[in-house]
Amino acid sequence: MSKLIFEKHSLNEAAWLPDLNADEQDILKSIPRHLLRKREPEFPSLSELDAVRHFTNLSRLNFSVDTHFYPLGSCTMKYNPKVLDAIAASRAFTQIHPYQHAADVQGALKVLYQMQRYLSTITGMDEFTLQPAAGAQGEFCGLLIVGAYHKATRQKKTKVLIPDSSHGTNPASAALCGYEVVQVRTDAKGLVDVHDLKSKLDGSVACFMMTNPNTLGLFEEDILEISKSVHAAGGLLYYDGANMNALVGICRPGDMGFDIVHINLHKTFAVPHGTGGPGSGPVGVKKSLIPFLPRPRILKEGEAYTFEKESPRSIGKLRTFYGNFGAIIRSYAYIKALGLEGLKGVSENAVINANYLKSRLKEIYDVPHDGFCMHEFVMSARRQKRAGVKALDIAKRLLDFGVHAPTIYFPMIVEEAMMIEPTETESKETLDEFIKILFEINEEIRLTPQKVLNAPHTMPVSRIDEVRAARQLNLRYKPQGASVVER
Repeated sequence: MSKLIFEKHSLNEAAWLPDLNADEQDILKSIPRHLLRKREPEFPSLSELDAVRHFTNLSRLNFSVDTHFYPLGSCTMKYNPKVLDAIAASRAFTQIHPYQHAADVQGALKVLYQMQRYLSTITGMDEFTLQPAAGAQGEFCGLLIVGAYHKATRQKKTKVLIPDSSHGTNPASAALCGYEVVQVRTDAKGLVDVHDLKSKLDGSVACFMMTNPNTLGLFEEDILEISKSVHAAGGLLYYDGANMNALVGICRPGDMGFDIVHINLHKTFAVPHGTGGPGSGPVGVKKSLIPFLPRPRILKEGEAYTFEKESPRSIGKLRTFYGNFGAIIRSYAYIKALGLEGLKGVSENAVINANYLKSRLKEIYDVPHDGFCMHEFVMSARRQKRAGVKALDIAKRLLDFGVHAPTIYFPMIVEEAMMIEPTETESKETLDEFIKILFEINEEIRLTPQKVLNAPHTMPVSRIDEVRAARQLNLRYKPQGASVVER
């Protein structure tokens, strides 16, 4: 196990720092007394070489898409071409400022405007805003638009319908916007129970939020009937774009009847994903909802690009400036490089990879909602649970084989759920190796279950009490025999 940098402290190897070119007492007088430390900070003393080796070795302990296979599911953790980083880092983009006059940044505004048009074409929407910083904020934006639309049409709406298999941000966003959340059941095929949906559709329903394919990785084959029913009740249909990686270039939410869409650029369109950013969750709407989009919007007037001057029905500004510009540039370059046919190939490969894995793994795992899946599928470890090993244990054991654990226990409607999404960027060789590993773990469950129950064995930290770790988080270093450092 790696030592903490404090444990590597050596009195013989003091780090060299230049002399302070100022009077120490003058500096201390300028700092309020309550901000001064009560004792010297306990910084470790290491040579530069030891410090560099320490942090380099720590970085090699991390799992990342560049180093390990991520069969994560729901979040589309896929490889992102490094050339996109170089494009986003171009001085043409990094040496401009959002406070510059529009006339000085016509190139940047053109890119943003074209990105809005590309996303509109891909999704079948009429207009987009690029402001939302991530998918959850995109949902919040979309539901604010729902509320503004119903207010403008003088309809009192209090409920949002959401499938019981939905992503957790759906009910959270609806509740944050003041709506009552009503759950819609999943039927035996793993799809929205249309009968249950219709029984809950009435004049109080503002919208029905759903993703297609759903979180079980299945395409909602009754989507046109669902759309017709929601609209007949006076509601809007909202598309959670988390699973768009399965549909790009194949079919469009707008053609299915969706009124509002949010797209996760950091899932579908090759923006590095994870560690909380950088995210981007553009929102697209049909024509009747354009007046309610956040302001300002980028418009094209003749050959010039400018910001919308007035928008009295807009929900207002959602974020500083105009979204995560660097993330948008990456996705723009990705779309330009692939074109519509290339994007279609991305989705087709994602679907093929998922179906290949499912067809092999259902030999040892239950697949409660079997059938042709899209980009991901959900299998159940209930067979393994009867042998005393849970999905959590299998996920931990995968780490020992250099594979990141998939999403487990989601969606909650599947017992011992393991959600698998290989994405389009993984080779058949990688998928075959993953299959081999899961078969090997399955044999361990049969012959030596303790090996799985006590996993991981090769990580810096072994099995921990996860509930206690979450509730009693303590990241402060306490040297042996000393009290916790005070300020």
